[in-house]
Amino acid sequence: MTIKFGTSGWRGIIADDFTFANARRVTRAICEYLRTTNSIEDAPVISGYDTRFLGERFAAQAAAEFAGYGFHAVLCDSPVPTPTVAHAILARKAAGGITFTASHNPSEYNGIKFSTAGGAPAMPEVTRRSEELLDG
Repeated sequence: MTIKFGTSGWRGIIADDFTFANARRVTRAICEYLRTTNSIEDAPVISGYDTRFLGERFAAQAAAEFAGYGFHAVLCDSPVPTPTVAHAILARKAAGGITFTASHNPSEYNGIKFSTAGGAPAMPEVTRRSEELLDG
């Protein structure tokens, strides 16, 4: 399946295209991106989630992927909005982070919103590079 990033990340319909396997693919691409651009030694990576269906499990899977890539994974212990993840990135001087959220999309959607080390949403050049790293 082809995954295309939109505004700062990727969204899809739960159990159709937004699956654990595809979320893992996107998380790994983000890990590869962070690995090639991260100049912060031992910086954590934040994994957060909102109240969407299985958000906590998706975030835990992402944290495990971050750890598998050698990052210090920080998993939020309760649902949080994207700005809270952005604040945690800045406060912890993290390499970046993701939030499992579909933002304004209907409840059948979930998504991965990628925030960079500055706590800001990933810009199109970053998401394009992450797309290139999918399955690569």
